Amino acid sequence: MRRQRPVTDPARRGTRTAAVVAGTSLALVLSGCAAAVDVAPAPQSNDPRCAPVMVALPDVLAGLDRRTTTSQATAAWGDPSAAVLRCGVPVPGPTTQRCVTVNGVDWVAIQEQKTWRLITYGREPAIELLLDTGRAPSSSVLVDLAGPVSSLPQSRRCLGAQDVPLPSATG
Repeated sequence: MRRQRPVTDPARRGTRTAAVVAGTSLALVLSGCAAAVDVAPAPQSNDPRCAPVMVALPDVLAGLDRRTTTSQATAAWGDPSAAVLRCGVPVPGPTTQRCVTVNGVDWVAIQEQKTWRLITYGREPAIELLLDTGRAPSSSVLVDLAGPVSSLPQSRRCLGAQDVPLPSATG
């Protein structure tokens, strides 16, 4: 006995097609039209210690929405991006560069042309943040990132002039 194919009502076929088109359009609208931010991965972006940090990063940073990026262990906020984070950059050694501590997280702060490059100090793997402080205040951003970043154990801390003992005067 041969099975017969059901007869499809042309009106129902048109309704299904319209539903598929509408669903696809809605998905595109909800996902946003912004392209993913092209971020080069850090040399050790595959370090498993990056994963808890990345999962804990906020969806909104200093009022800027998080965007999709093209590489693992990276994040970006704002359109265009005002803050870009990469986990797994080389760990900085002792330095005379400016160091700031925010909520227990030390950052080596290097001013570049229009942005600041901040790299965690004393944590492995290191995290790098490129920040346009004209669009996102560093005080808010570093406070918002302190929780996720502090999940990486701290092995060293920044020292200031007050932390270095002066030689005693002998007379």
